[in-house]
Amino acid sequence: MLISQIKGSNGEIVVAVRNGPGEIAKAVVNASSVYKLAIEAADSGKSLASVIEAHGLGEAIDLEKVYAEGRFLPPITHPDAAHLHLTGTGLTHLGSAATRDSMHKKTKEAAEETLTDSMKMFRMGIEGGKPKAGEKGVQPEWFYKGNGYGAAAPGAALVSPSFALDGGEEPEMAGIYVIAKDGSPFRIGFALSNEFSDHVTERINYLYLAHSKLRPASFGPEIRIGAAPEDIRGTSRIKRGDKVIFEKPFLSGEANMSHTFANLEYHHFKYGLFRTPGDVHVHMFGTATLSFAEGIKPEPGDVFEIEVAEFGLPLRNPLAVAAEENVAVRQL
Repeated sequence: MLISQIKGSNGEIVVAVRNGPGEIAKAVVNASSVYKLAIEAADSGKSLASVIEAHGLGEAIDLEKVYAEGRFLPPITHPDAAHLHLTGTGLTHLGSAATRDSMHKKTKEAAEETLTDSMKMFRMGIEGGKPKAGEKGVQPEWFYKGNGYGAAAPGAALVSPSFALDGGEEPEMAGIYVIAKDGSPFRIGFALSNEFSDHVTERINYLYLAHSKLRPASFGPEIRIGAAPEDIRGTSRIKRGDKVIFEKPFLSGEANMSHTFANLEYHHFKYGLFRTPGDVHVHMFGTATLSFAEGIKPEPGDVFEIEVAEFGLPLRNPLAVAAEENVAVRQL
């Protein structure tokens, strides 16, 4: 089942669901948001699918038309955007070390003492990212991107700050979670995401990674409810006007990863800070495919497009650059 949120004719949120790609979407009756449905399911101990079934379905919705009209919202929002957390993990995919290491100028064949921290972290994941039942796996690289104010709707611009040195895509899968009233995390499902980053800033020094990740992100348009496929195969492309300037397949799913999703989830939610009742988490799981690694420099107006057939409509976002701001701290 695929679930999404759109702007209704009066500005209200309409929740749409369909059984899969190619199926007709329908509005969920008396559903004011995906968040409310998910919290209802988490707090009652019911599955999200059963909660949707109990609400019932109403009018048909043409999602392609919705996209063309710019009426998609992020597929989950929080009533208080500060309580939606955008986070991620890197070096989790089997090809990701080569991409990252090429940015940090050392090779896998180098002596252990000269390996980049990226390659060391990747090796740790290979050796301990898929623990046996009952064991704790190695923790991954982790980063914070922001809160709900940094979530760009599908179709909306990903706005790079004026001081950024680069604005590049990262095609990834994201896990979507809510925290129940008892502090238990529940996964709604998975969605396409663009973990938009500044790779030039990161390349200056690995300690700038935290800065490079403080950028908006987009996810959706639809959440695939339930577990992710073992082998996920999609396409990442960049369009400049009518021309495709970059197109490359990307892989995800545990068959193509050095960590299990369960291990990545554990090392995020082991922190009590991230189990605050009522919060929403969008946790991005990494990629091995970057146009930056191919020498591509996106320009304002370029459109990033990420597509995986099983996850519904593709995720599209144009690139924009913010005007320069004069930021000064004043004494009270």
